[in-house]
Amino acid sequence: MTDHATPEPCDLLIEAGFVVPVEPHAVVLTDHAVVVQGSVVLAVLPVAEARARFDAAEIVSRPDAALMPGLVNAHAHNPMTLLRGIADDMPLKAWLQQHIWPIEAAVMGPDYVADGVTLAIAEMLRGGTTCCNENYFFPDVQAATYKRHGFRARVGLPVIDFPSAWAKSDDEYFDRAGEVHDQWRGDPLVATAFAPHAPYTVDDANFERVRMLADQLDVPVHLHLHETAQEVQQSIEEHGQRPIARMDRLGLLNDRLIAVHMTQLTEAEIALCAERGVSVVHCPESNLKLASGFCPACALQRAGVTLAIGTDGAASNNDLDMMGEMRTAAILAKAVAQDAAGFDAFSALRAATLGGAKAIGFDHLIGSIQPGKQADLVCVDLAALETQPLHHVVSQLVYATGRHQVSDVWIAGRRKLRDRQLVDMDEVGIIANARQWRERIGAIDLPG
Repeated sequence: MTDHATPEPCDLLIEAGFVVPVEPHAVVLTDHAVVVQGSVVLAVLPVAEARARFDAAEIVSRPDAALMPGLVNAHAHNPMTLLRGIADDMPLKAWLQQHIWPIEAAVMGPDYVADGVTLAIAEMLRGGTTCCNENYFFPDVQAATYKRHGFRARVGLPVIDFPSAWAKSDDEYFDRAGEVHDQWRGDPLVATAFAPHAPYTVDDANFERVRMLADQLDVPVHLHLHETAQEVQQSIEEHGQRPIARMDRLGLLNDRLIAVHMTQLTEAEIALCAERGVSVVHCPESNLKLASGFCPACALQRAGVTLAIGTDGAASNNDLDMMGEMRTAAILAKAVAQDAAGFDAFSALRAATLGGAKAIGFDHLIGSIQPGKQADLVCVDLAALETQPLHHVVSQLVYATGRHQVSDVWIAGRRKLRDRQLVDMDEVGIIANARQWRERIGAIDLPG
């Protein structure tokens, strides 16, 4: 190739003061550009070289920004964004049984799910999240809503031992799961997983059906596991073994399992998860708020377990802020391990991006900025007073940056946020809609 060769056409050239590719680990590229063609990253190279080699239809120049992979919210109940702040300051069991479940019984349906997911997508985009691992009822409506807004998601197919507005019997849960899976098989943005709720709400027979179908369909299993000490004690009383041992007996402790929370773990259980290839999703703010316990993130990381980060639902967090979650995960992990060097900034950023992608089986598509991967990209403005002086880019991203500094977001090469403004969503309409849900939910009479 000579100096006078014709530049290669491309759709988009994003130039940034710093590119944080996540893979290779602990690398920050100064004055680099990411070249995008269609939905795919074509190249990552110095700005001057990119300008010489490529003729871009659009150039976005962000000299004071870090360009990083989109954040992956590896555990969310996004329809519950409409329940934000509805039942605060109480433990998990009372929160669920006395407040959340009765309200859901009154309002749950396709409109509630679609509107909650839409509100959540808008919030996540404004905070630099481009993908989520969803766990709720009406997965057909969820999937259609994510697709309509061009948001990447793995949607859980719910399994639980009691009737809901989605399904009235065990067979109906599985029949409907199969239908939704078939409908979205092969979609470039939306995929499915089995989502049995928890060991205390799903019996052995249903777990065995989940395991068999997950193997047949080659999909992950998304499960709340070892969330509280009470859950572990209840399992010992009812099944004669801890929940992880029970899942192992049922054949579910394997590399398909996305185990969420995991606050109650022995050293032997950590070693077993590493051996079996289980992924763990750390939801520190929800666990702190519900006083559920502490996930031993440093010990899991040392054992080689894939670690991801999730917000949980906005009803127990109370936001979908993955920038904040990443910071909380990092500083809490240090306190739990009593090791200031544990779970460093690079590890936290990795867990919030590539770790999440790997946990949900999307790491061939997203989670790092590499040629051939999908262009799910986020620009974070580091010019503000609060992030000066800029000694260490990733340290600033994890420990000092707020979601309000996210300026631009792309999913599959398509612009979703420009200069903090949602590109193709009606922000005023979404807020107005959330307010009418507040009226409806506020009118519900709760038991007792």
